[in-house]
Amino acid sequence: MKLKFTKMHGAGNDFVVIDGVNQHIDFTPAQWKLLGDRRFGVGADQILLVEKPTEAGCDFRYRIFNADGGEVEQCGNGSRAFVKFVSEKGLTDQRSITVQTKAGVIAPRLEADGSITVDMGAPILEPGRVPFDAEGLQGEPQGRDTLWPLVLELGGARESVLISAVSMGNPHAVQVVDDVDAAPVELTGPLIEHHVRFPNRVNAGFMQIIDRQHVKLRVFERGVGETLACGTGACAAAVAGIRRGLLDSPVRIDARGGQLSISWDGEGQPVWLTGPAVTVFEGEIEI
Repeated sequence: MKLKFTKMHGAGNDFVVIDGVNQHIDFTPAQWKLLGDRRFGVGADQILLVEKPTEAGCDFRYRIFNADGGEVEQCGNGSRAFVKFVSEKGLTDQRSITVQTKAGVIAPRLEADGSITVDMGAPILEPGRVPFDAEGLQGEPQGRDTLWPLVLELGGARESVLISAVSMGNPHAVQVVDDVDAAPVELTGPLIEHHVRFPNRVNAGFMQIIDRQHVKLRVFERGVGETLACGTGACAAAVAGIRRGLLDSPVRIDARGGQLSISWDGEGQPVWLTGPAVTVFEGEIEI
């Protein structure tokens, strides 16, 4: 079939976005992977599918497929691209919508200045629900958080890193580093992603604190690799920093692809993600 798509990005985290409201889309993992391939397909960190909701009270259903073809629970930067897409395509005339995801309902809102704010829901902080297997580990308390040691095998040597385990509908392991530009993201990112204590794999975040409301962040995303920005990773990093007593809301997150803003009022409260969404081009591919 010939498939029409829109290429978009949020702070450099790039997407192929597909209208599944006006056409039926039922691709195999191999076809999603082909779409995400930067040499043989369109190329993207994630493919976003807009569908009619299956839950009452929602305006749309939002499905996310990583570049490896696997479907995942959540994508914060993608949610901003999602609301811009449905607005530009005339699928809604509302500036604020409710969207069904695998991780629950989110509420993106198109702001007057063109930026997009998303209610990402409350973070999940209990290790077993992240999910993270903390059995047998001795956690290290810091502020209201517990830091967990992860042992990484590095070419015969063993290294332990302290992480905060946070879920924003998808799992994150956040560590604080002195210099994010020098952090071994490509070396240790895959080891953390596939660590046995994360049964569903995990997104690995590397956060450098600039001041109490400003951090620099790199994220090695599950099923993708390092991306220029990660919206849920930014949320998880801000939550971890606030719980550790190192940050105050709102937090400016400098990713390699742009800037995001995160607000959070504490346990049980939703995390608010604000940032840009950009349409790059429209296209068509035989798939």
